[in-house]
Amino acid sequence: MTPSCRLYLITPPRIDDLAAFGRILAAAMDAGDVAAVQIRLKDQPEDIIAAAVDALSPIIQSRGAAVILNDDPVLAAKLKCDGVHVGQDDMPMAQARKIMGLDAMIGVTCHDSRHLAMEAAEAGADYVAFGAFFPTTTKDAATRAEPEILSIWQEVMEVPCVAIGGITAETARSLAAAGADFLAVSAGVWAHPEGAAAAVKAINDQIALGLAERV
Repeated sequence: MTPSCRLYLITPPRIDDLAAFGRILAAAMDAGDVAAVQIRLKDQPEDIIAAAVDALSPIIQSRGAAVILNDDPVLAAKLKCDGVHVGQDDMPMAQARKIMGLDAMIGVTCHDSRHLAMEAAEAGADYVAFGAFFPTTTKDAATRAEPEILSIWQEVMEVPCVAIGGITAETARSLAAAGADFLAVSAGVWAHPEGAAAAVKAINDQIALGLAERV
């Protein structure tokens, strides 16, 4: 089976101008392959999150990508998101599946632990997320993962793995080569000096180089 690795965008933790960000997001997604966009607005009220999902979902879904909401399966189901991403301190995987339904995509944060990842996979997670691989300003990362965890996971498990944490165009190649199925990127796209569209193109170019090394 031909190895693959795709970009998984995560929104900035705060979006002050939804219309302006929507235009940036559309241009970014038009610049290269994007599998999913996680709407991750930390510590924002439900109405603000709902407005973001309402504004951004058509942009995301019209480009063939999935809309994933962070942390809250109840709200994700209410807003008809394609999926939800839960952390270790959020709702248990089985309960999230019951709320979201069988067709929803559910991902689980597993830090640097293959044990947690295997538990999530056995519980029915659609993907597991390892990280942080590099220093990140987007969130306080309690753990640091090594690329080897991606290689080991790829050898023994079929559930896709996501690499997250401080990933940029400069670091994408090594993680794609190591075995990541998806690279979750936030600041590495939105804070790119040449703009988000340039970042998406550059990361996809580096993913292709990494996959060539993996074959």
